[in-house]
Amino acid sequence: MSGQGPAGRSRRPRRLSLLLAIGGVVGGTVSAVLGNVTGNLLSELSVAQLGSASAGVIVLGLAAAVIVEWRRQRQQATTQDDGEPSPAVGAPTLPWPAGFTGRAGHVDAIIDLLTKEHAVAVVGRRAVGTSSCAIQAANLCRDDFPDGQYYLDLRRGGRPHGPRQVLTALARILGTRPPASGHADDLADAADEVSGQLDGRQILVVLDNVDDPGQVRPLLPPTARACRLLLVGTPALDALEGVVAHGLAEPDADDAVELFAAAGAAAPVARPHRPDPRTDPAVRALVELCGRQPRTVAELGRRTAQHGWRHADVLDALRRAVDTPPHQHVAASPATLLVTGRDTAYHALGGEARRLWRLMSLSPVPLDRPTIAALAGRRPDRVAALLHELAAGGFVTGAPGDRYEVRPLLAPYARMHLRDAEPARRRVAAQARLTRHLARRAERHAASLAVAGSPDREPTLALDDDPYGWFDLHQELLLAVVKVPAGAAETLPRRVRRWWFRLAVALCGWLAHAERLGEWEEVCRTVLATPTADDRPEIAGWAHNELGVLRRRRGDPQGAATALSLAVAERGRRGTAQARMNLGLVLLDLGQLDDAVEHLELSRRHRSGADRAGHALTDLGMGAARLARGELETAHHHLVRAANAFRALDDARGYAAALTNLVLVHAGLGEHLDAAQSWRAALREYESVADPTNRAAALLNAGAALLASAPGQARQAYELLAESRRLRDGRPTAGLGRTLLHLGDAAAALGDAAEARRHWVDAATVCEEARDADGQAAADARLVGSDAPADEPA
Repeated sequence: MSGQGPAGRSRRPRRLSLLLAIGGVVGGTVSAVLGNVTGNLLSELSVAQLGSASAGVIVLGLAAAVIVEWRRQRQQATTQDDGEPSPAVGAPTLPWPAGFTGRAGHVDAIIDLLTKEHAVAVVGRRAVGTSSCAIQAANLCRDDFPDGQYYLDLRRGGRPHGPRQVLTALARILGTRPPASGHADDLADAADEVSGQLDGRQILVVLDNVDDPGQVRPLLPPTARACRLLLVGTPALDALEGVVAHGLAEPDADDAVELFAAAGAAAPVARPHRPDPRTDPAVRALVELCGRQPRTVAELGRRTAQHGWRHADVLDALRRAVDTPPHQHVAASPATLLVTGRDTAYHALGGEARRLWRLMSLSPVPLDRPTIAALAGRRPDRVAALLHELAAGGFVTGAPGDRYEVRPLLAPYARMHLRDAEPARRRVAAQARLTRHLARRAERHAASLAVAGSPDREPTLALDDDPYGWFDLHQELLLAVVKVPAGAAETLPRRVRRWWFRLAVALCGWLAHAERLGEWEEVCRTVLATPTADDRPEIAGWAHNELGVLRRRRGDPQGAATALSLAVAERGRRGTAQARMNLGLVLLDLGQLDDAVEHLELSRRHRSGADRAGHALTDLGMGAARLARGELETAHHHLVRAANAFRALDDARGYAAALTNLVLVHAGLGEHLDAAQSWRAALREYESVADPTNRAAALLNAGAALLASAPGQARQAYELLAESRRLRDGRPTAGLGRTLLHLGDAAAALGDAAEARRHWVDAATVCEEARDADGQAAADARLVGSDAPADEPA
């Protein structure tokens, strides 16, 4: 009977392996002897074959012995006796966390949950301190579990344990039968035996580093008695039935500083007379740059104290790694290498996910999926899977518009990893891919940006009904890419500059449309600061042209003329067409009519024949200039050509601008019916065009023409002029002055002399501030009771 017990079963495989080994050696020896005896009878080839055979027999015998012995040891380790299980010897006990500090509120919350719940999970991103916090809580409530506290690391050895391995380890600890296989039925049977062993006993079982809920699902729901199950791992544990989760994030700044100080104090060769890290502002900045990651903060505090590093020097090294532009080289410091090397959560990611996270740190604002795909040079479907991995690990967070960004707390961390893992050429390549993608999309979404009534910007073709929705969503990203930090514009890599300039052009078009004049000027000056503007005069000319248009919008014709003169001098012959047209319009504002007409004529000559939109804009400017000079027939010719061209191009804004000026031409020629048709058509066009400034000009011209042609319709003229005044922003401009002037005329025609005089007084004041001498003279003449024509051009 004794041979049937465990000892008997274990002796038989050992005896068998010994016999196999001896038999192999003896067989090989006999074969060798026989080979020598028959050597004289057989050929040399046969002797060699017999020698090889004898060696093979020896090897096979030894191999069989090794295999049998290995199977014996494995069977003894994974099987138990058919009778009652015996308690395991040397069961894992609960460890004490070394140097635990802070997190007092979280520890108390976990202890409180263990008193009420049977299964508690401490969840958080990897390396955030969930294990230390949970073990600290378990140790503080040891007295509540007198029957034992057991600890099991489900990631011991570096690889996650499967459900069968977990149940096998628990079976060894508790002395129960391990699962016979990985099938669901065998796992359930083993889990039932574990639960039966725990049932009714005050035991705390801590399962640490649970990466997948499937590792512990067979153990749930736990026993409904005094036993407690404490899980530590991924936030996915919150979805398990019967488990109450307690979330844990990075420690706050105070706890992180305390952890840094405690680790430094425990350093083996800590330097005496060092400043207290708790009172050093540099330490608080240090832990923020490290993302307040506990392991990194503790190791950095220990090394800083051990090597006697100054906190300010360590902070400066980390800031250089974070803030230096990506294309510039910075030597890696020991502190930076220490920070990146201790990031266990980062190193647990897949290689592609790590690379994507690093590259996303190039953008300080959220990115949508197509932009992320372009940045990484990967397919969108692959990027979606990588983003899911990063979001599950707490590396990225979502933003409105299906966009993603690196968690702000980890952004400096990611930039340190970028500099550590990606050489400069790869960083530049990623930056170029991002800039190229944004430039192409910005150009596709740019609409026609020629401003009605003031054709001062180079137009682009409209491609969709809502071109500015994309700009509104991505404005932070576009401004962040184009408005590079001071000094960085001079050192932009050459492969980035071309696309960067194209993006700046498209962005300036949108900023001009949105009337964001300050940012528009800042982008233009950034372009002027690049070496490309020095090497290529046409780029500098473009920037000066934009600044000229901007100053004209701000009511500074002198500054606009200076900037546009530089644009004309720096751009090529064909490139000066737009700048000359804008300069002509500014000179028109300044009253220099002959010079204005000259520049407009040169602009038309320098235009390419295929530039239909450009010729339409030039004709519109020429019509306005001829109108100001009183050459009504010539003005009519240019404006009709401009109107026909804009209509053929389906440019509602330009068509409405041409009609607005035609109102004054027809009124001056006495063609009142044509004038009425023109202003009515212009107002219809402005109903579909979001351009309040130039709609106000159309209303002014309509009211003035109506007063001149039909004084009996003064009420309608007054309403048109009042709407024009409402649409203006209140700045003292010539348009506002003329509107007030004609409002006074309309009020006088309606018999309200007091209101008319009030409007004329306001008109005189505004025209004086706007330097509109003709308008001021007309207002003064009305105030003194003189007759003055009511159809001055707007």
